[in-house]
Amino acid sequence: MRTLCSSTLIGEALLVMFAGLVAMQLTDVSGTVIWTVSGVAMLLCVLLCGAINRPGAVAVGWALQLGLIASGLVLPTMYGLGLVFAALWWCSVHYGRKIDEIKAARAAAAA
Repeated sequence: MRTLCSSTLIGEALLVMFAGLVAMQLTDVSGTVIWTVSGVAMLLCVLLCGAINRPGAVAVGWALQLGLIASGLVLPTMYGLGLVFAALWWCSVHYGRKIDEIKAARAAAAA
Protein backbone atom coordinates (compact mmCIF):
# COMPACT_ATOMS: atom_id res chain seq x y z
CA MET A 1 0.00 0.00 0.00
CA ARG A 2 2.88 2.30 0.79
CA THR A 3 4.13 2.54 -2.79
CA LEU A 4 0.75 3.22 -4.38
CA CYS A 5 -0.33 5.77 -1.78
CA SER A 6 3.03 7.53 -1.83
CA SER A 7 2.91 7.82 -5.62
CA THR A 8 -0.54 9.35 -5.43
CA LEU A 9 0.54 11.79 -2.72
CA ILE A 10 3.63 12.94 -4.64
CA GLY A 11 1.47 13.51 -7.72
CA GLU A 12 -0.96 15.44 -5.57
CA ALA A 13 1.84 17.60 -4.14
CA LEU A 14 2.91 18.49 -7.69
CA LEU A 15 -0.69 19.26 -8.62
CA VAL A 16 -1.02 21.59 -5.63
CA MET A 17 2.17 23.39 -6.64
CA PHE A 18 0.99 23.92 -10.21
CA ALA A 19 -2.48 24.91 -9.04
CA GLY A 20 -0.86 27.53 -6.80
CA LEU A 21 0.95 28.98 -9.79
CA VAL A 22 -2.27 29.13 -11.79
CA ALA A 23 -4.24 30.58 -8.87
CA MET A 24 -1.75 33.44 -8.55
CA GLN A 25 -2.51 34.48 -12.12
CA LEU A 26 -6.25 33.82 -12.33
CA THR A 27 -7.63 34.82 -8.93
CA ASP A 28 -7.71 37.86 -6.68
CA VAL A 29 -6.45 35.86 -3.68
CA SER A 30 -3.12 37.18 -2.41
CA GLY A 31 0.02 35.25 -3.20
CA THR A 32 0.83 34.94 0.49
CA VAL A 33 -2.44 33.15 1.21
CA ILE A 34 -2.11 30.92 -1.85
CA TRP A 35 1.43 29.82 -1.03
CA THR A 36 0.75 29.38 2.68
CA VAL A 37 -2.17 27.04 1.98
CA SER A 38 -0.41 25.34 -0.92
CA GLY A 39 2.81 24.96 1.05
CA VAL A 40 1.06 23.35 3.99
CA ALA A 41 -0.81 20.98 1.66
CA MET A 42 2.38 20.04 -0.20
CA LEU A 43 4.24 19.48 3.06
CA LEU A 44 1.43 17.27 4.38
CA CYS A 45 1.48 15.22 1.18
CA VAL A 46 5.21 14.62 1.40
CA LEU A 47 5.20 13.90 5.14
CA LEU A 48 2.28 11.53 4.78
CA CYS A 49 4.31 9.47 2.30
CA GLY A 50 6.60 8.44 5.14
CA ALA A 51 3.81 7.86 7.64
CA ILE A 52 1.32 6.01 5.45
CA ASN A 53 1.51 2.79 7.48
CA ARG A 54 0.75 4.53 10.78
CA PRO A 55 -2.73 4.52 12.30
CA GLY A 56 -4.86 7.39 11.05
CA ALA A 57 -2.66 8.13 8.04
CA VAL A 58 -5.28 7.02 5.53
CA ALA A 59 -7.84 9.29 7.24
CA VAL A 60 -5.43 12.21 6.93
CA GLY A 61 -5.07 11.32 3.26
CA TRP A 62 -8.84 11.49 2.86
CA ALA A 63 -8.83 14.90 4.54
CA LEU A 64 -6.23 16.04 2.00
CA GLN A 65 -8.47 14.79 -0.80
CA LEU A 66 -11.41 16.78 0.58
CA GLY A 67 -9.18 19.84 0.82
CA LEU A 68 -8.11 19.41 -2.77
CA ILE A 69 -11.73 19.20 -3.91
CA ALA A 70 -12.59 22.24 -1.77
CA SER A 71 -9.84 24.21 -3.52
CA GLY A 72 -12.29 24.34 -6.40
CA LEU A 73 -13.76 27.34 -4.61
CA VAL A 74 -10.67 29.27 -5.73
CA LEU A 75 -9.98 27.46 -9.02
CA PRO A 76 -13.06 25.69 -10.43
CA THR A 77 -10.89 23.24 -12.38
CA MET A 78 -9.78 21.80 -9.07
CA TYR A 79 -13.23 20.28 -8.49
CA GLY A 80 -12.57 17.85 -11.31
CA LEU A 81 -8.92 17.29 -10.55
CA GLY A 82 -9.75 16.82 -6.87
CA LEU A 83 -12.28 14.13 -7.76
CA VAL A 84 -9.71 12.41 -9.98
CA PHE A 85 -7.15 12.38 -7.16
CA ALA A 86 -9.78 11.20 -4.66
CA ALA A 87 -10.47 8.27 -6.99
CA LEU A 88 -6.74 7.60 -7.30
CA TRP A 89 -6.46 7.72 -3.50
CA TRP A 90 -9.29 5.22 -3.13
CA CYS A 91 -7.65 2.90 -5.67
CA SER A 92 -4.27 3.24 -3.97
CA VAL A 93 -5.70 2.35 -0.56
CA HIS A 94 -8.03 -0.39 -1.79
CA TYR A 95 -5.66 -2.19 -4.14
CA GLY A 96 -2.63 -1.48 -1.96
CA ARG A 97 -4.27 -3.38 0.90
CA LYS A 98 -5.08 -6.26 -1.45
CA ILE A 99 -1.47 -6.38 -2.61
CA ASP A 100 -0.27 -6.37 1.02
CA GLU A 101 -2.62 -9.30 1.80
CA ILE A 102 -1.33 -11.28 -1.19
CA LYS A 103 2.29 -10.61 -0.18
CA ALA A 104 1.57 -11.73 3.39
CA ALA A 105 -0.13 -14.89 2.17
CA ARG A 106 2.82 -15.73 -0.10
CA ALA A 107 5.28 -15.08 2.71
CA ALA A 108 3.28 -17.34 5.03
CA ALA A 109 3.14 -20.06 2.38
CA ALA A 110 6.89 -19.83 1.81
CA ALA A 111 7.62 -20.09 5.55
